[in-house]
Parts: sequence; structure tokens; C-alpha cells
Amino acid sequence: MRELTYVARRTAEWREAPDPVLQSDSDAIVAPVAAAPCDVDSAILAGHGPIPPPFAIGHECVARVVDAGESSRFSPGNLVVVPWAISCGTCDRCAGGLTTHCTSVPHMAMFGAPIGGSWGGLFSDLVRIPWADAMLVPLPGGLDPMAMASASDNWPLAWRLVAPHLRARPGARVLVIARGSIGLYVCDIARALGASDVLYVDPDPAHRAIAEGYGARTAAEIEPVHHGFDLAVESTGRVPELVTALRSLAPEGFCESAGNHFRPGELPLLEMYLTGVTLRVARDNVRAHLPQALELAASGQVDPGRVVSGVFDWEQLPEVLPERHLKPVFVRADQPVGR
Repeated sequence: MRELTYVARRTAEWREAPDPVLQSDSDAIVAPVAAAPCDVDSAILAGHGPIPPPFAIGHECVARVVDAGESSRFSPGNLVVVPWAISCGTCDRCAGGLTTHCTSVPHMAMFGAPIGGSWGGLFSDLVRIPWADAMLVPLPGGLDPMAMASASDNWPLAWRLVAPHLRARPGARVLVIARGSIGLYVCDIARALGASDVLYVDPDPAHRAIAEGYGARTAAEIEPVHHGFDLAVESTGRVPELVTALRSLAPEGFCESAGNHFRPGELPLLEMYLTGVTLRVARDNVRAHLPQALELAASGQVDPGRVVSGVFDWEQLPEVLPERHLKPVFVRADQPVGR
């Protein structure tokens, strides 16, 4: 089989690899049918990642099961979402919802980067899934795999960034400072779940147009809005934008930072102390809340397909992926996306 390999800045190529095989009765082998780059993949391809190449890239896809161990509940033909992080489902951390911190594997074991071992990437023709029953989530009927190609990471992350807060604070005012798909998904979910105001900040006019289609107000840039928002979501990976988000919070407000901050920076700690805000900077325990996120997607209240910036053939991955796109989706001619 082939796996797409990141080899240098803005360069990826197909490389041959052995076909994966079942290593236990709980494994499954899947073939991605619709896959998308995560926002962090764009940073990696631009040369900003912390890990030098080469390595198999990709950690967002909807896949079709092609083989499964005898103890698995999955069967060939099932359409599934593959969470980005490897988790066993039974250790103490997994049982507590901390699936990104599973103790059965090295810390931060994941698809798409050789952190915590080498698990391959989801831009591969075939992928072995350990603990398939714990990891894989069936794609609900009626959902388009192309629209949900990001359900491994960015889509459920956006759900986690806003949905629990709006449950605790109905009608909250939401600030989104973004540079990619995560912030746009947040706008859609926040609107669907009853935010009283959503302001989306992004210098890209095409991104702002999508946010406006979701019912958000937009701006190319802003100065801090004193006590303006109950929740701020920052997904730029830029510390000045994170500082703006923090300085725009109402007393006891909450800031979710979903940007990958590869560079250090200084935060307004005294202002944060005086306002009593909470800042969370965290990777997502996606498997724990993926079913709830997919339930919202299946309800028809949201439209993640609007964020898809183009649909491309699987064979175009090496040429198209390194280009600048918001959320391209790559589909397999040999693995139809229909059920």
C-alpha cells in the first residue's frame, strides 16, 4: 500500500509501506474514503511543526472497515469515524474521558505524526486501528462523509470548545479569533446552540463570508473589547491574538485556546487575575465526546459542509495538500463514499 509522507516544507509524496495486518482480535483495518487536513497539518506542511520529516501525515477521515478481528463489533463495509488519538478505552484515563492520555500507549500516541510511536497516517490507502471497538465511531446515517471528513478532530474539537459552555451559560456572547476551519465550525455550532452574539475575527474575507453565512458578525481585526464576551475561542496559534481574546472576556469568562502555539509568548496574567478568567490550552479528548458531536451534526441544525473548500481525488494528495486551502477533502475512487 501507499502512505502520504511529509518529506520537506510544502512537499509530500506517496511512499510504499507494507499492508497493515490484524495484530489482535480487537483490531480493524480501514480504508479512508474521505479525508481532510487538520488545521495543524497546514502548519506542519508550512514547516512550523516541532517534528522533522519524514513521516506519514494525516489524522482526519471517515473510513470504511475492510477487515476486523473476531471480537470486534465492526464488519467489512461499515462507515466509521477514526479519532486522531490512539486509546484503549479501558485504562483509568480512558474511563475518565481522557482518551488523549491513554496509559496503554506512549504519551500522545496518534495518527499523522510520530509522537508516542509510529501509527501511520490517515492519508494512507489502509490503516490498522487497535482497540477498534473503543476507538471507532459509526458514522450516523444521513451524514455525508465528505462534509464530515473532519470528524476525527477539528469538528468535534469545535463542539467541545463551545457546546459545554453554552449549556452552562445559555445565550452566552462568543468571540472567535481564528485562521482556519476550527473557528468556522465554532461559529456554526454556537449559532445552533443559542449564543446571543458571535463575533468572528479573521483577516481572510472568504473565511469571514462563511462565518456570516452562519449568522456571525465579522471583523478583519479588533482591539480588545473590555468585558465584551463570556466565551472566547482562539485558534490562530498566535500569542497576540490569544492576548486579545483574554482581554475581551467578561468577569469569570472562559477562553479556549485551540491554536498550536509553537512559539512562546507573554500573557496578561495580572489582568486575567483581576478579571477572574479561566484559560484552557489543551488537545482534545475527541473520542469521549465524538458521539455527542455527531448527534448534533445528524440533527440538521448545523452545516459543516460549508467549510469544505474543495473536493479532490485521492491521487491529487501530493500536489494539492501542500497548497493553501481552508479545508480540502480528498476522496477515493476505489472506495465510494456512499453506503
